[in-house]
Amino acid sequence: MNVNGSKLAAWFVAALATAAFVIYMTVEVIRPAAFAAPIPQAGPIGLTDVLFYVIASVTVAGAAGVALSRNILYSAIGLLMALLGAGSLYVFLSADFVAVTQLLVYIGGVLVLILFAVMLTNRITEVNVSNTSFGQWGGIFLFVAVAPVLLAVAALTPWATTTPAPLAPMTEAIGNGFLTKWLLPFEVASLVLLATLVGAVVIARKEIKAD
Repeated sequence: MNVNGSKLAAWFVAALATAAFVIYMTVEVIRPAAFAAPIPQAGPIGLTDVLFYVIASVTVAGAAGVALSRNILYSAIGLLMALLGAGSLYVFLSADFVAVTQLLVYIGGVLVLILFAVMLTNRITEVNVSNTSFGQWGGIFLFVAVAPVLLAVAALTPWATTTPAPLAPMTEAIGNGFLTKWLLPFEVASLVLLATLVGAVVIARKEIKAD
């Protein structure tokens, strides 16, 4: 009974703190910024704008599926949608090399590895989650507290607008940067990744003891 009472008191305090934070941010920050922000002028909407919002919606939907799905396979599919959407958004920034790297490394490597691990793991659905201190309600409180602030920042910040440059390949510039100006950080990162790989092999290896 004491445990249930303390947990109920903790949830009550969390709900009050979340409500107080949202009210404070709305009254003291979001509302003054909304009155001070200029009214945005809507321009003509082209095919590029429609594609951007469609891809952004798919990315956000995939990320939400990763966080909200109770099936780990569906979470992996949501991760695929989110990574594909992020790679597609890089194309709008004329970052063709980063987009292809996103496709090859994260989707072709990491996601495929996750899917193989899910498919080859037996009884993965029978695992019980031992840490249920916050659970779904803790995530809801956090979402209610953070989402209005992020939406207000995205909508009310006077973002600088520039005329988009034409699409141009950037692979040559990245290659020249890695081999000239950023050579030392590039080599240090490769050594760190190599040390991580060696450490993972050492930790995962099995010792064979002589009879």
